[in-house]
Amino acid sequence: MIASSATLSEMAFFSLLARSASFSGTARELGMTTAAISKRLAQMEARLGVQLLIRTTRRCSVTHEGEVYLSHARRILVDIEDMEQLVTSSAMAPKGLLRVNATLGFGRSHVAPLISRFVKSHPDVQVQLQLSVSPPPLTEDSFDVCIRFGEPPDARVIARKIAPNRRLLCAAPAYLARRGMPKVPHDLTQHNCIGIRQGDDAYGVWRLSAGKRSETIKVRGNLSTSDGEIAVNWALDGHGIVMRAEWDVAKYLRSGRLQQVLENYRTPPADIHAVYPQRHQLSGRVRAFVDFAATYFEKTSTRAAGLVTDW
Repeated sequence: MIASSATLSEMAFFSLLARSASFSGTARELGMTTAAISKRLAQMEARLGVQLLIRTTRRCSVTHEGEVYLSHARRILVDIEDMEQLVTSSAMAPKGLLRVNATLGFGRSHVAPLISRFVKSHPDVQVQLQLSVSPPPLTEDSFDVCIRFGEPPDARVIARKIAPNRRLLCAAPAYLARRGMPKVPHDLTQHNCIGIRQGDDAYGVWRLSAGKRSETIKVRGNLSTSDGEIAVNWALDGHGIVMRAEWDVAKYLRSGRLQQVLENYRTPPADIHAVYPQRHQLSGRVRAFVDFAATYFEKTSTRAAGLVTDW
C-alpha cells in the first residue's frame, strides 16, 4: 500500500514531536497552538488504535509502539528525501541528516577532522558522529555510514575501500633490548603481549603468515584494554609488544620510539572501508561523504608518504 500525503504528513509531524519531546516546542516550530498539537496527536493515536506518547506535565516520552512507528517513519522520510534529490538534479547540493559511526580512537583522531572539513564544503548536511568499540547491528538502523577496518562480514551492506592499512607488531627499543627480538612467530609466546579487546576479533590470538605458511599464536600479557591508544602508550612505556594499525604507530616508528617486530610476516588485512546499507546507495549525502572521505584519506596518506598518524 502506498502511503498517502496525509500519512506522510503524520510521519513528519510525529518525528518532529518525538525529537522535540515537548508539545509547546513542537507548537512553536510549526506555528500552532499547544492544543492543536495535542488534538492532532490524539487523532493519530485514534486512527492507529495505539498510544504513541506518554504525557507528563512537562515532557512526553515515546511508547514502544511509538518507537516502532518512529523508526519506520524516519526511514521512509529519508528515502523520500533521497529519491527527490536523485531525480530533481544530480548537481543539487546534498542536504539532510547523516549519521556516521566509527571506532573510538580512529573516530577522534581522523573521522572527526574529516567531518569538520566535509561540513564546510556541504553546509546543508547535518552530521551526527557516533563512536563505539564494535559496529552497530544493521537491524538497529542506527547509522548511515560506518568507517571500519577489514572486510565487512555482512552481504547486506556496501563497502568501499577508502584507504589501505596494515596491522604491525611493534615494541619500544628498551623492551626489546631487555627481552630480545622475536625471530619467528612462536617466539611471541615468551613475550609480554599487550591485548586489545575490540570488535569480533578473537582476543589474545594473533595470526601471522609468510608466503603460503600461516601461524596462529596464542599470546599472553599482563595488560589489556579496549582502547587502542592506551595500548600503544603502554608499548611506548616499554611494557611489551602490541599489534596495531599502521595509522596508529607510523609516527612512532619513524621517530624510533617504537621498533617493528617480525617485519617479514603479514597480519590479517585491515584496510579502511566506508560501509553503508544497500538502501542508502542512492543517498546524495552518503555518496558525497564517501567520495569526500576517499579523497581526504588519499591526500592524508600522500602527505605522510604512505604512513599517517594514529587511529
